[in-house]
Amino acid sequence: MMKIQALFTVAALAVLSSCGNKGKQAADNNKFMADNPFAKASTLPFQTADFAHIKDGDFKPAIEEGIKEQLAEINTIAENTEAPTFENTLVAIEKSGQMLRRVNGVFNLLSGANTNPVLQKVSEEVAPDQAAANDAIFLNTKLFKRVEAIYNQRASLKLDPESLRLVEYYYQKFTLSGANLSDADKTALKKINAEDATLEAKFTNQLLAAAKAGALVLSDKAELAGLSDADLTAAAAAAKAAKQDGKWMIPLQNTTQQPDLQMLTNRATRQKLFEASWNRAEKGDSNDTRATISRLAVIRAQKAKLIGYPNYASLILMDQMAKKPEAVTQFMDRLILAATAKAKQEAAEIQSLIDKQKGGFKLEPYDWNFYSEQVRKAKYDLDETQVKPYFELDSVLKNGIFYAAHELYGISFKQRTDLPVYNPDVKVFEVFDKDGSSMALFYCDYFKRPNKNGGAWMDNLVGQSKLLGTKPVIYNICNFAKPADGQPALISFDDATTMFHEFGHGLHGLFADQQYPSLSGTSTARDFVEFPSQFNEHWASYPKVFNNYARHYKTGEPMPQALVDKIKKAATFNEGYKLTEILAAADLDMQWHTISADAPAQNVDEFEKAALKKTHLDLSEVPPRYRTSYFLHIWSNGYASGYYAYLWTEMLDDDAFAWFNEHGGLTRENGQRFRDMILSRGNTKDLATMYRDFRGRDPEIGPMLENRGLK
Repeated sequence: MMKIQALFTVAALAVLSSCGNKGKQAADNNKFMADNPFAKASTLPFQTADFAHIKDGDFKPAIEEGIKEQLAEINTIAENTEAPTFENTLVAIEKSGQMLRRVNGVFNLLSGANTNPVLQKVSEEVAPDQAAANDAIFLNTKLFKRVEAIYNQRASLKLDPESLRLVEYYYQKFTLSGANLSDADKTALKKINAEDATLEAKFTNQLLAAAKAGALVLSDKAELAGLSDADLTAAAAAAKAAKQDGKWMIPLQNTTQQPDLQMLTNRATRQKLFEASWNRAEKGDSNDTRATISRLAVIRAQKAKLIGYPNYASLILMDQMAKKPEAVTQFMDRLILAATAKAKQEAAEIQSLIDKQKGGFKLEPYDWNFYSEQVRKAKYDLDETQVKPYFELDSVLKNGIFYAAHELYGISFKQRTDLPVYNPDVKVFEVFDKDGSSMALFYCDYFKRPNKNGGAWMDNLVGQSKLLGTKPVIYNICNFAKPADGQPALISFDDATTMFHEFGHGLHGLFADQQYPSLSGTSTARDFVEFPSQFNEHWASYPKVFNNYARHYKTGEPMPQALVDKIKKAATFNEGYKLTEILAAADLDMQWHTISADAPAQNVDEFEKAALKKTHLDLSEVPPRYRTSYFLHIWSNGYASGYYAYLWTEMLDDDAFAWFNEHGGLTRENGQRFRDMILSRGNTKDLATMYRDFRGRDPEIGPMLENRGLK
């Protein structure tokens, strides 16, 4: 996942000047800011964050001071009496708010990956200011008139392609943000934006607390039958850390299904774990997210209506590849029938096995992974416990991900132990280009912690921009179970693929080569940004790469070919389930965000049930990958109306990988072409055109269906 952040963080002046004794407050703040680590660019390599000297108390004053600083810069641009030019308007906007970029880069990382009550409080307190950021720029009438004048002259300005793209980007950004509204409607919109930001921050904190409180705690070891000794040790350690000595704890991951459901032999324990996941945010307590969600859906629909769109999805999709909700629906409709048909076949196979074993019960969601693993063993003689010893995390990273990147793009990596980190689990690598020049830093933080949001994501600590003279500092976050001290970190092949995925985002950021920060690297449409990440997943199973990293953690021996062949044969196993659960989540996202502004507030559970039934995705054995009440992507992480992007970009990535196979596979020449035409281009070109130039035609869905075993 690529975390989507607000572009600017400028608050309206009233937000900051409404307190009494302003003079003393300003003096105290200036004195405090003199020692604030965000007041100036870091002196560390690549201007990376000096975590050793950053304190929780530094963030709020730095955000407030940064807001004031950028507000003054924006005001100067808007009030400029000179005729608007590309340089004195758009380039000036791009240069503004550098302190905010610094503090937000670090705050976004820590509030997601290493949070605490102080950071959570700051997050909720500054959320309205963060919303006012876009309003202070994109609802500024004088500023919009300058942008509009440049846009109307763009054909005669003789701009280079990237600069012309920036003009078009800003004009669309202003209009979609409501720049053409009346003053009264702008006031109403500002209120909506502030409430939305507050609710999103609240949802994030509620969900983190709900997941933490929802962990399954057991006092009888017998209930954990089926787990490995390493898993039991980790569960005991998790319980001890939570002051539950003598017990075992299974923390929840962000998805509906939980990894341990595959191994637990006790059906009652499986049911408990599944229900802990399914109901985590629906307990009627302070962490229940349903009221927050219901209100978010209402105000997002109201926002769309104000700006002139029938629903929120129509507004959001205007700057995406899909353009309209109807295009997304048509795309998903092409998949639903095939996916659900295969899922039903898979369910019948599992039920047959249960009956054969005289189970005497109907297949439930918490049975699926346990019995599907048995079906897989029977059909392909493939046992997950045989596979894991060959996927040691460090080998996956260095001998898989880094190796593939070197073979394709010529880049190399050197670990840096001299740079401060925010948690002992974090590793830092310097990245060198094919000519040996230093080009970036890469941070990786792979293990689950109670104070870490679920899932996996990539983002920038420092963005690339020739205009600002900055090179990329990238991080990848995952949530794999941390082994007990002295034990190897053995992961599944799916986990290894996730690592390749997030590093694909990383490559998109590392190879950024843009003048302007707003167009740099991963600053693309959501239904394009997942293309490089999902494309990179293919190298996880590519023979040359796989054979280099899939080695037994004790002996160093490569995975036996017979076991490799079994993995390949089983590659499309359970794909009906996997695709259906994603389609169900994407469909929920679209239906929540195509609600009319005139519709009443929705009962979350009733809406979800009706929505899935409407599109024939209500398979009782196949719940959505994310239930509405813990769907972080769409209620807080910037993927509202955009979860379909994972499937849309899967069409792109499978089609692009087909091109690689047609042209010799993993070669430096092919990698360089992909880097030059996709990975290094950011958002400097119409994305459909960018893909068409690389592929030689528009994307086709055939390779995707074939890879899913649905063709």
